[in-house]
Amino acid sequence: MSDSLLQIENLHTRIGDERRPSRVVDGVDLEIRKGETFALLGESGCGKSMTALSLMRLLPPAGRIVEGSVRLEGEDLLQLPEYAMRRVRGGRLAMIFQEPMTSLNPVLTVGAQIAESVRIHDRGAAKRPQRRVVELLDAVGIPAPEQRAREYPHQLSGGMKQRVMIAIALAGRPELLIADEPTTALDVTIQAQVLDLLKALQRETGMAILLITHDLGVVAETADRLAVMYAGEIVEVSSKASFFADARHPYSRKLFQSQPNREKRAQRLAVIKGFVPRLDREFTGCRFAERCDAVMDVCRTRIPGWTKTGSGEGVRCHLYASRDHEPRVGSVEIQKPVSDAPKGEPARPLLSVRGLKIHFPIQKGVFKRTVGQVRAVDGISLEIPTGHTLALVGESGCGKTTVGKAILQLIRPTDGGVVFEGDDLRRLKGAALRRRRSDLQIIFQDPVASMNPRMLVGDIVAEGMLAQGLGGGKAGRRARVRELLTQVGLSPDAESRYPHEFSGGQRQRICVARVLAVQPRLIICDEPTSALDVSVQAQILNLLRDLQTELGLSYLFITHDIAVVAYLAHEVAVMYLGRIVEQGSVQEILESPRHPYTEALLSAVPLAEVGKAPRSRIHLQGDMPSPANPPSGCHFHPRCPKAMDQCRRQYPDQVRVSETHRVHCLLA
Repeated sequence: MSDSLLQIENLHTRIGDERRPSRVVDGVDLEIRKGETFALLGESGCGKSMTALSLMRLLPPAGRIVEGSVRLEGEDLLQLPEYAMRRVRGGRLAMIFQEPMTSLNPVLTVGAQIAESVRIHDRGAAKRPQRRVVELLDAVGIPAPEQRAREYPHQLSGGMKQRVMIAIALAGRPELLIADEPTTALDVTIQAQVLDLLKALQRETGMAILLITHDLGVVAETADRLAVMYAGEIVEVSSKASFFADARHPYSRKLFQSQPNREKRAQRLAVIKGFVPRLDREFTGCRFAERCDAVMDVCRTRIPGWTKTGSGEGVRCHLYASRDHEPRVGSVEIQKPVSDAPKGEPARPLLSVRGLKIHFPIQKGVFKRTVGQVRAVDGISLEIPTGHTLALVGESGCGKTTVGKAILQLIRPTDGGVVFEGDDLRRLKGAALRRRRSDLQIIFQDPVASMNPRMLVGDIVAEGMLAQGLGGGKAGRRARVRELLTQVGLSPDAESRYPHEFSGGQRQRICVARVLAVQPRLIICDEPTSALDVSVQAQILNLLRDLQTELGLSYLFITHDIAVVAYLAHEVAVMYLGRIVEQGSVQEILESPRHPYTEALLSAVPLAEVGKAPRSRIHLQGDMPSPANPPSGCHFHPRCPKAMDQCRRQYPDQVRVSETHRVHCLLA
């Protein structure tokens, strides 16, 4: 009896004008077996999500499947009428989308939304869906399921909303669960919880999982087999062990080389040159040829065929066309070394923050009486010397971004001091503060939201110079804009284009150019790479390190990506519920953490490696408490696996582990 669950053969999906459509899925062949986790890996825009939407027949109005078959245990889903497909969709096939907040109805309780799926797809529970709703919420690990079923999506954390989406998907008892980037927007601790949950549910129900992701660490921890997708087609299929031992396609190898980690601190990250080709044209050669380090003449003139490299494994590459399948690629590109840390220590810090507090009043009633305070930031202190990078890490909601905005005086602090080169920024107002703003700039997480879509790129970059009176006249500013665009790796003629004409990585480069235009000394980087693919992330990280070396810039790097911290930072501050709980050099924090929260964060990071001894993961229970009502004693004690009675009674004082390593923990 065959163990094949889903077979995709020669699937072609088109989007847009019929005269020149985009070939978003172009001849895809895949097989997913019963009970396995199959990962579909690749960059944004390569066609991963469109493949999943084609399986579900949920394409946008401009999309259409023009060829191929999708067989679920022999039944071709593309031949079913829509009324029959509705029973399959949400029943035998279910899907978890990337952003749970946009997938949940904000005006219905989560219980009502789960009950809807139960009534449609679970006939045995259709008459009494509430009992099944509670069972599902309990199965996905949501505490007090009866109470949570009566709550609305906005009352739940990001991790809980994703668990609700999983509960909705499980309502139809699916044979195949499609998870489209289910953890991309989540912190590492919540990501670990969701991935562990999916694996546990898979063991209990026997369902197969199609996991769509661009994170090699997630693939390493969850997948059994995987396929790599590029520009609408599959370029490699492999078992997890084979892929991580010896990825075959040049694109796959580049993905590995682009990964930041501690071992690469002394070198530049490998980047994939160029861009993904447009898909609205016929291809006459390999789609990766223009970006490939091992390109040959035949790659540009002949489309590579599929070469089997093992049982159920293969690669689409001319390098493997010979009988022995020996590739002529594999050497790691030698990257120009970069300095690991600035030479010498400055006499005093460039930025000094002391006892910073940002409290927001909670007001109720007609007369807006203040009945409490949200302690978003509750007394943090840090220093950043010239030419150094301080990484501020922690879960969403801990106050990281609020700290950055308070340093820039975009939010006025409730208490504490922010001293930049001897000036207390809290005391500056009006013109004096505006003049100082050229020294302190911020790169926001979302480059699309931080740029005016109606302004040309040249005007966006020049806007700060115009406001600060820099760059001379119009001709001088234009020359400076072209110089800056070149400095960040863009063509000078980008000044005459609009933001929507660029890729995500290019838009983030424009934001870097805009920041550099006013010649800052300190840049606050607020999750600048969290939404980027690994290859684009490598370009931005290389750029930031180059600029730091050339211009002596200092960075406050706000992130929850520990791999980026390991590669870029000199010091690390770990933040929890408005306070810094541990701070030290990057080596001290990553190699010998002393706070249980830091240990839990590091243990939750998925590593892009297979075959090593499994790590012991520290499972944090529950979510971060509300900053409006923080716990007594140590704020972390309700979730801490090492908590003692004394932790509940008093907040721990700072303990100096070394000259540079400080921690707030009674165990230290």
